[in-house]
Amino acid sequence: MKERTKLVIIVLVFIGAYYIPWASPGVCRSGLEAFMMLQEYARQHVLTCLIPAFFIAGAISVFVSQASVLKYFGATAKKTLSYSVASVSGTVLAVCSCTVLPLFAGIYTRGAGIGPATAFLYSGPAINVLAIVLTARILGWQLGLARAIGAVLFAVITGLLMAFIFRKDDAARATGEIFLPEDDGKGRTLTQDALFMLTMVLILIFAAFARPAQGSTGLWPAVFAAKWYITGVLLIILGFMLKGWFVKEERVTWVQSTWGFMKQIFPLLGAGVLVAGFMLGRPGHAALIPDQYIESLVGGNSLWANLFASVSGALMYFATLTEVPILQGLLGAGMGKGPALSLLLAGPALSLPNMLVIGSVMGVKKTAVFSGIIVVLSTIAGMCYGWIAG
Repeated sequence: MKERTKLVIIVLVFIGAYYIPWASPGVCRSGLEAFMMLQEYARQHVLTCLIPAFFIAGAISVFVSQASVLKYFGATAKKTLSYSVASVSGTVLAVCSCTVLPLFAGIYTRGAGIGPATAFLYSGPAINVLAIVLTARILGWQLGLARAIGAVLFAVITGLLMAFIFRKDDAARATGEIFLPEDDGKGRTLTQDALFMLTMVLILIFAAFARPAQGSTGLWPAVFAAKWYITGVLLIILGFMLKGWFVKEERVTWVQSTWGFMKQIFPLLGAGVLVAGFMLGRPGHAALIPDQYIESLVGGNSLWANLFASVSGALMYFATLTEVPILQGLLGAGMGKGPALSLLLAGPALSLPNMLVIGSVMGVKKTAVFSGIIVVLSTIAGMCYGWIAG
């Protein structure tokens, strides 16, 4: 952390301690809600959801070659392959809206077409595996699935529209050849890597398996009753895989990468939960901002509500995963499901600082069109999801 950032944090904490009227009943209630929401996250989501997801993200960053992803954006790569890889690159690269910028600048300036490059630029932070998992776990699998599907489709559509709108500029660019060799000699087959990842995903699914509704019968109550036995067996299988398929250096690197994600994200997520709890409260519990304000801006499923959510998401900066507790509070305060999806699709991939950097790479005009496409698509997707979800 830079010294300037530390100074800003210290100053903000001092101002809050000095000026916030902590003796006010409303502020006291909001402060309690902040820590109650933090406790809820700690009890319900950290051990069974976030920790397994961190290990999956660490494994992806170590065992999946980023070079093998980025090399498909070269001038000679097939368009179908380029857009396919770009649209799902977020699940492989597991980057945030800040980390994706130098990667985007690198592939664009070295010859990637505007279409695949902007598809990658959107996909990188929008399909972050941690964000998708946490969204499904806390906000519901329907919203998590809609976010995942929408992000993949948006990446392709945005790339294709940018390629069409700026086809003349793209053709005039001096295109170079991107070549990043694959990492060989790891001693494992693709099948072994896939089974390793699948085992960790299954551990996440069963460890986080929610209790079925009271009175439910059939498969789901049986799975819930056996979830820890299944998780234990999967952990044993994972142990044998780690022992037999990976050398010590790889295991150490995996743990270090996982720890890197944890120490980067946990403080930000904790701060985001506290702020969201203080301002918005838990669902059904009032906090500092009255529910009627939220309902008037983003309640229901109107064009205005979805557009406001999209534009707000595009301008605001969300640290990794902090959009989830913020949306949890907004939904509890009366936000519609459609505007919630609009914000989820526009927010992680865009922010005002993000736009300034993108503009320096590909110009103001292309940046404005790119941002406008995402806002319009997010608004349309939110309205459609609002109609479907009711």
